[in-house]
Amino acid sequence: MRIPNTDGFQTILFVTFLAFYFCTLLGNLLIFSAILADDRLHTQMYFFLCNLSIIDLGFSSISTPKLLANLWAKSRTISLGGCMSQVFFWHFLVSTECLLYTVMAYDRYVAICHPLRYLLIMNWRRVCTLLAAGTWIASSFHITILTSLTFTLPYCGSNVVEYFFCDIFPVVKLACAHTYIIETVTFTNTGMVPMTCLFLILASYVRIVYSILKMNSVEGQRKAASTCTSHLAVVTLFFGPCALVYTQPQLSTGKVTAVHLFGYVVTPMLNPAIYTLRNKEVKAALRKLRGGSNTSMLMYGSCRDCMWVCIEIH
Repeated sequence: MRIPNTDGFQTILFVTFLAFYFCTLLGNLLIFSAILADDRLHTQMYFFLCNLSIIDLGFSSISTPKLLANLWAKSRTISLGGCMSQVFFWHFLVSTECLLYTVMAYDRYVAICHPLRYLLIMNWRRVCTLLAAGTWIASSFHITILTSLTFTLPYCGSNVVEYFFCDIFPVVKLACAHTYIIETVTFTNTGMVPMTCLFLILASYVRIVYSILKMNSVEGQRKAASTCTSHLAVVTLFFGPCALVYTQPQLSTGKVTAVHLFGYVVTPMLNPAIYTLRNKEVKAALRKLRGGSNTSMLMYGSCRDCMWVCIEIH
């Protein structure tokens, strides 16, 4: 396991990735703690944001610690169990995050396009819990099949994974048998799931944009659009690297690795910042978490803001 073209830069990369990892842990733990501690953030949108923080915490912890250990000790070995764990948990969390973004897009769609029925459709204890649990359960079944197919193949040749962490395709290349079935199943699943989710997200936002444009109030349009900005940003960061890699097959190995590292190491760090920088409620909750008191004049929940905007317009 190695990062190509990095000889002589191990120390710089170690310090950089360690800083990213520390910021990822700190940012997501702060977001998670602030939402749990502030009753005003116990709403549907922030419930899904808590799930996203858990995913980012796990996502960054799958490969980054091992990557840091390899850079520090200049060792490139990993146990079979560690390799299996990386394959399983990486694809498990990627699939869960993909499905969760779709659920969050649906939440925004209902809040803006059907504000009067929002609380009925997105029932807190029943619907939201079921949707969140469904993303985790569906992903676990999905990746259990892929991992089982991957590691039941016979491996009798080289044990060098030509990548910076264990992924299905680099591992399968080491098999001593025909890999057509696992490659077909993996490509179909890892292609169909993200593409279906992306299509549903785009369809939701087409309807959301149409509803926003129909509003007569500029202030109403601004508030409605602001509730979707953060979600659109994290969706772009999630799907952008994948789209770049798979639509540009001529990219060199070094560029592909750089794109993947950005998605695996940097994106989980940026998600908390994106949801914090423009969100007065989360910033107020963070101030409250550290002892601040200037929070009494804030409105209650962004979903309620959206409902208020749409009710006023209609």
